[in-house]
Amino acid sequence: MVRRYLRGLYEGPFAMQLRRFVAVGAFTAGVQMVLLWAFVDVGRLNYLVGAVIAIEITIVLSYVLNNAWTFRKYRNTGTVDYLVGLLKTNVIRGSAIPLQVGVLFALVEWRALPYLLANAFAIFVSGLYRYVLDAKWTWG
Repeated sequence: MVRRYLRGLYEGPFAMQLRRFVAVGAFTAGVQMVLLWAFVDVGRLNYLVGAVIAIEITIVLSYVLNNAWTFRKYRNTGTVDYLVGLLKTNVIRGSAIPLQVGVLFALVEWRALPYLLANAFAIFVSGLYRYVLDAKWTWG
């Protein structure tokens, strides 16, 4: 059963969409890491404040890229649809901010991981949650 499910992710009807979502996610995760580094090491912000700002910037970037490429079949077009989709993805991804920041905090404060490594792990943890909700609600 698990094997069939995993094969479906690789070869099934949503495989291309999932690969595109992962590619956009990997790109925006890289952008988020660079922004976080810039906010913390260059701008001297607290790593949690920098993370929240970097996350919000990449939420908007992710929406733009996913709407244009990943979910182009269900693309939000027109000003109202586009803005409603942006609002929906902000609600979904915004709801993942406490999860991501909580994991980041726990790994930095309780496990003494460097904040960038902890953030990479936190991005991964919240990724599946964001995909499922975005696929169903934002572009459903």
